[in-house]
Amino acid sequence: MYCTCTSSRRKFISGLLGGIACTAIPGKAASPTPAVLGNRDRIDTHHHFFAPSLLEIMVEKKIAAKPALDWSVSATLNDMNRAGTATAILSATTPQVSFLNAELAKKFARENNEYAAKLCDQYKGRFGSFAMLPLQNIDDALKEIEYSMDVLKADGIGLLTSYGDKWLGHPYFTPVMEELNRRKAILYTHPTAANCCQNLLPDTPPTVIEYGTDTSRTIVNIIFSGTAARTPDVKYIFSHAGGTIPFLTERLQMMPVLDPKLQARVPNGVMHELQRFYYDTAWTSNPYALSSLLKLVKKDQVLYGSDYPYRTSEDNVQGLIAYGFSPSDLQQITRNNAVKLIPRLKV
Repeated sequence: MYCTCTSSRRKFISGLLGGIACTAIPGKAASPTPAVLGNRDRIDTHHHFFAPSLLEIMVEKKIAAKPALDWSVSATLNDMNRAGTATAILSATTPQVSFLNAELAKKFARENNEYAAKLCDQYKGRFGSFAMLPLQNIDDALKEIEYSMDVLKADGIGLLTSYGDKWLGHPYFTPVMEELNRRKAILYTHPTAANCCQNLLPDTPPTVIEYGTDTSRTIVNIIFSGTAARTPDVKYIFSHAGGTIPFLTERLQMMPVLDPKLQARVPNGVMHELQRFYYDTAWTSNPYALSSLLKLVKKDQVLYGSDYPYRTSEDNVQGLIAYGFSPSDLQQITRNNAVKLIPRLKV
């Protein structure tokens, strides 16, 4: 069930980041004024960290590389300060614990979540967390939801978009989705590359195409499995502006027309579900992606996300500023929408 190939980021980042950081995207400003970037009230909902014990076993399994190996709290705080990020909601990126057996996944998910809680306590106000789950065993996953949210006070749960070749609308995940709905919880999702779709194009790692596509697959699966309609109180967050979803909307709207059995699974309509989800700006703070996303949803469904350390927070903020948002819209996207989801951040 679980994907064991986790090298896509390792292959991708080493060659791409250095170039992309200094390559202008059309429409982007070279450097907004320090006063703008110096605002210290932004909330980043897509910000990664690496718990020491999890990173250690990733090194042991030979699936760890830069920038994960260079991650530190001090570097994270420096990055946040340069972009005016007051609070970063920490989450583990792919592969999380998907490469481990059930017992090890349970152990390292717990240690990861406890480490995040420790950072939240040590650096008051600077961090929040989306807890990971050991989904190899559903009972373990449910216990980790309870512990993470009730004891550690995590702000939500962070899952991958797929595990092996099962996306989040699959019946296997139903108990988890029902529990998150009961709790009216935030479910943040991060893409990965499913077993079906790795190494398809030479010299093109899955990060470039498959991550956005896997996000789209899980959104479609959540909607047309009926999961979205059954979990109206889950607050879904999808990375990278929803992947390719803005471009597929017309096709998605036609699916229940062409296949009437789907109508009962989407009683409120496809657009209702797509427009109630939240989407972050990681790797999409550019006019191409933002223009498409903002035709699909209102600004109050968009969240600032940096994808640090795979991009700098400053990159993302510069892109949002260059897009031409008004100060009030920028404030809404980089802070107010997150506060609506996580009210404790208001203070």
